[in-house]
Amino acid sequence: MLDFSLYLITDRRQTAGRTLPAVVADALRGGLRAVQLREKDLDGCQLFKLAGELREITRKHGARLLINDRVDVALAVGADGVHLGKAGLPVSAARRVLGPGMLIGYSAHSLEEALQVQEDGADFVTLGPVYQTPSKAVYGEPLGLPAVAAAARTLTIPVFGLGGVTAGSVDEILGAGIHGVALISAIIAATNPAAETELLLRTIACHAKPS
Repeated sequence: MLDFSLYLITDRRQTAGRTLPAVVADALRGGLRAVQLREKDLDGCQLFKLAGELREITRKHGARLLINDRVDVALAVGADGVHLGKAGLPVSAARRVLGPGMLIGYSAHSLEEALQVQEDGADFVTLGPVYQTPSKAVYGEPLGLPAVAAAARTLTIPVFGLGGVTAGSVDEILGAGIHGVALISAIIAATNPAAETELLLRTIACHAKPS
């Protein structure tokens, strides 16, 4: 079982001039426990350096670090796993390289895709976009909550809702029966990432409490 329900995906273009490690460190101080380093435009050397900085910060806070697509970088910095997508290494191949001890997340955009990667050995999926969001416009119309709820009922691995997630929509998304939420701008672009992280985690915790 995953030990996190809030999953931060990085985008250093949204930090308003702050360094990405500084923003992530602030979110970790707010209680964040899982980060996906997703900076696709960096070359291998640049990504390795940034991953090393984030590995040091996340380790200090007892948090998970996953690297988007780059299995080699994940292994080189001692990350906790990788996050894959349709254009990347197949989940089954990544599992052979990483072994059973490292996490493999996957960005799915349909239930069928999620079912396939579950069979191939993924530990969890992000599913979306749930709501309309510029960063996920390339994937077409939002899936909506009914599709997310159907995935939660069907899959046996944890599902994270992704796409347009804010503190105000967390309760609605979790009401679909999924494990957690994944997001970018709500924390990365926040004026106070620690406070925003605390708010999101409180909302998640309140939803988990029996009424």
